[in-house]
Amino acid sequence: MYNLTDIGTVKDILGRHGFHFSKALGQNFIVNPSVCPRMAEESGIDENCGVIEIGAGIGVLTAELAKRAKKVVVIELDTKLLPILDETLRDFDNIEIINQDVLKTDLAAIIEEKFKDMPVYVCANLPYYITSPVIMSLLESRLPLKAITVMVQKEAAQRLCAPVGSRLSGAVTVAVDYYANAKKLFDVSSGSFMPAPKVDSCVIRMDIRPEPENPVSDEKMFFKMVHAAFGQRRKTASNSISSGMGVAKDVVIRAIEECGFEPSVRAETMDMSQLAMLSDKIVELLRNN
Repeated sequence: MYNLTDIGTVKDILGRHGFHFSKALGQNFIVNPSVCPRMAEESGIDENCGVIEIGAGIGVLTAELAKRAKKVVVIELDTKLLPILDETLRDFDNIEIINQDVLKTDLAAIIEEKFKDMPVYVCANLPYYITSPVIMSLLESRLPLKAITVMVQKEAAQRLCAPVGSRLSGAVTVAVDYYANAKKLFDVSSGSFMPAPKVDSCVIRMDIRPEPENPVSDEKMFFKMVHAAFGQRRKTASNSISSGMGVAKDVVIRAIEECGFEPSVRAETMDMSQLAMLSDKIVELLRNN
């Protein structure tokens, strides 16, 4: 079995296969030997679980997942990595690699076909450029997942795990909190990768909520309101929601006041239950008008 965190070994493998890192795909391979075992261990998986990994690199995390899970399905976009993974992961018989773009993949069908009745987790070192699209796609699809453990840019991790209503929270914070309970696990320095990115990373885990803690009457309207409210953070909630949603300002102000807030309130100061309440009130007023 290869030591996939030894830089000499990695360079030898990549060189033999004529592989070159792609900036467009955000490829940075983990070479810190302590990161992937800890990431796999803290993801919550065990020998009865199925795991989806998004982007395998040369298989460092994949191998750690395969040691612990019943089955690992990897969604890998880069065809140049396929022969490398065939070599580095040849000692495992519980790994299947699918050469597709995760954002164009029917993950529900894959879960149904590949994992049967297993509890399913996602664990991945996500390229920075697709962090938010992938996380939101996983959450909004309402896939039957137990948890999503991902390594992301440290700054993104702070936003994703921030309490709703805190200074760091934004629209993506609200969206994540609606579907999951997110928490930071541990930081990963830029020197843990080859090539080293310019910023540090952080591993976070999102435990999927069976049901939203703060359900709303109209989810589409709720997320539309949230994006409007946080799209113009310096404006009051009445101004940003009214202009962003195309709803009459007097309706929004009335909803804000009937929820017990001052007309000058800003959305970024509201917690999850307050945002849900405001959304429901706006929906109620619009239906009654």
